[in-house]
Amino acid sequence: MILVTGATGHVGNVLVRELLAQEQQVRAMVLPNDKCASLEGLDVERVTGNVLDPASLDRAMDGVDVVYHLAGIISILPGAETLMRKVNVDGVRNTAQAALRAGVRRMVHISSIHAFKRMPHGVCIDEHVPFAPDSPAGAYDRTKAEGTLAVLETVEQGLDAVIACPTGVIGPYDYLNSEMGNVIRNFARKRLHFLVEGAYDFVDVRDVAKGLILAADKGRKGETYILSGARIEIAQIKQIVQEFVGIHTPHIVAPMWLAALIARIAEPFYRLTHAIPKFTQYSLRTVQDNCDFSHAKAESELGYRPRPLRESIADVLTWRREFSPA
Repeated sequence: MILVTGATGHVGNVLVRELLAQEQQVRAMVLPNDKCASLEGLDVERVTGNVLDPASLDRAMDGVDVVYHLAGIISILPGAETLMRKVNVDGVRNTAQAALRAGVRRMVHISSIHAFKRMPHGVCIDEHVPFAPDSPAGAYDRTKAEGTLAVLETVEQGLDAVIACPTGVIGPYDYLNSEMGNVIRNFARKRLHFLVEGAYDFVDVRDVAKGLILAADKGRKGETYILSGARIEIAQIKQIVQEFVGIHTPHIVAPMWLAALIARIAEPFYRLTHAIPKFTQYSLRTVQDNCDFSHAKAESELGYRPRPLRESIADVLTWRREFSPA
């Protein structure tokens, strides 16, 4: 039996699909109030649980061989550190300790590329870069680093676990409408678009799911594997999207100082309305920072091979047109 926490999320539901395609028996741990549209029609056992409730974790792990821990909080807005710390640090520690008590054969923990220290341009970021629990970049970075270190502490206590750090995830089956999924959808509309200069490394959600399975099968105990894709400019994403949908719209590239000012003014509005941010101070910094990530270790040790981003973007658009409920 395989347990997946965070199974209703973007990576989670795609991982469940990939495991089922490999004829694995899958148990999905979901919150009591989780929207499970992403799991509808899938032959998966659902159990209710919460990573902040150790007893529910013990029940979920009964008879489990492999645990994929994906449950986490992602927020690029300030003010969410308390909840992120509970889930991304305490929840990770609870899950690792439950896996240790249950005697699972292996735990795969999905961390983030942002758990690593942000390095200056010109430095290739690989698994030798340290995790940064004191990162000045934001609470998300700090909590992902702390959670990762909590897993490594449990490894020292005897847990067999490996860590995977994906970059920016894009791809189909995005039922919860991720930030980048909305960016791609907006670029397909006939309207004037406002862009910022910058780039980031994006990876297909299906390649991340396969990378997690490879990490479970081939990863070395206590090791970390970066699951990156390719660096792409924001303007290039717009160009590719519009090539596929057959439109061409004008855009304005906002100076970074202006974008940063708008982000500071808009962030309170996003928090009050729960709207998906167009950009925030955190996201602006991210697309300006060094994103030279290497997946050479995952490639050589796991056999990890990410697909071209053009294919990923095309499949996002196809899925939204044919399968998206919204």
